[in-house]
Amino acid sequence: MGSFRGHALPGTYFFLMSFWWIIKSILKYVSKKQKRICYLGTKASTQRVELVEGIILIFMALSGIGGEQFLNGGPSLILYKEGQWNQLDGWHHCTMYFFFGLMGVSKVLCSTINSLPGSLVKLMMSNALFVEGFIFYNHTHGREMLDIFVHQMLCLVVLLAGIVSFLEFLTKNNVLLELLRSSLLMLQGTWFWQVAFVLYPPNGSPKWDLKDHNNRMFLSICLCWHYAFTYMIIGVSCVFVTWLVKWRLRRLCPSEVGLLKNTEREQESEEEV
Repeated sequence: MGSFRGHALPGTYFFLMSFWWIIKSILKYVSKKQKRICYLGTKASTQRVELVEGIILIFMALSGIGGEQFLNGGPSLILYKEGQWNQLDGWHHCTMYFFFGLMGVSKVLCSTINSLPGSLVKLMMSNALFVEGFIFYNHTHGREMLDIFVHQMLCLVVLLAGIVSFLEFLTKNNVLLELLRSSLLMLQGTWFWQVAFVLYPPNGSPKWDLKDHNNRMFLSICLCWHYAFTYMIIGVSCVFVTWLVKWRLRRLCPSEVGLLKNTEREQESEEEV
């Protein structure tokens, strides 16, 4: 992670996965609201989606660990070298990736073994986020003021996401909690990109003064702008998915719509009697 690409990679991972979870949560909610009109999705298809998600998470974790360990002079799985600890920053990042990989493993297991509770995935997600928050809290020893600040903000976002994810574990099918967790994960992804531009500006970009308190004040505002951006994405996604589901219902299920509506009217008349 000690480079622009090293921060952009996890930022891209978090952004893409959180965006997919936003779409999935909204699609599940809208489909549930329309279930009297047309049935969308099956348990088998849901399990396949979870299986694919788990495989993708495992791939992301393994690619992150491999990049940290073996690219750009990484520790190459050597923790202690020549009488001292070897690149502990890289080992911090690998630990973070490892726990998200465990979350991917739990998704694969829960989608293939019916006896496992589905809430195990939510528990593993909250564990991964708490571990990540703990890692970044202890990640900035001896660094410049602005470097410490951007990591503190990242730590705050991660811990909030962990708390929301744990609340999801305690509840069931709460779409607001799902969207809140996804928004915090997306904020984490975009903030990784912001950290990359602050600490490792690309070629030709001006360098940030890591001791300037005005930069810190601006970045505190910038974090709020990032969060507003995530809610704009959620709003646009909600409008698009709602339109798409209703459009598909009108095209694919016209006869079933009429049949179910007549059945509902008969049931309502029987209840009135």
